[in-house]
Amino acid sequence: MKIRLALTALGIAALSAASHAQDAAEGAKVFQKCMACHTAADATNKIGPSLKGVVGRKAASVEGFKYSPAMLAKGAAGVVWDEATLTAYLPDPKAFVPGTKMTFPGLKNPQDVANVIAYLKTTGM
Repeated sequence: MKIRLALTALGIAALSAASHAQDAAEGAKVFQKCMACHTAADATNKIGPSLKGVVGRKAASVEGFKYSPAMLAKGAAGVVWDEATLTAYLPDPKAFVPGTKMTFPGLKNPQDVANVIAYLKTTGM
């Protein structure tokens, strides 16, 4: 039963993301909320790891960044930051990675999530 509920929730999240048009320019504006801790413009780590090229990258894989044990476990489990995982992570990082060091409460607006993902797709490696 729990597995079915989890799969249903994941499916709803995926459908929710698919129903929102993505706008990278708007995502760049929303990403300003993240810039105190992250950059997506270059490979510089700040309080958080660089998010340049994050889409398609394995979790906890930025060289030189000291991840929490919880995030390292996600990387070891094979989590990759693709559209589906970012859609699940960005609204509530602490729920997706219990024990994460990230203090940001998340992006509650699904359109903001879709737009930030669109922006992060443009940052490449």
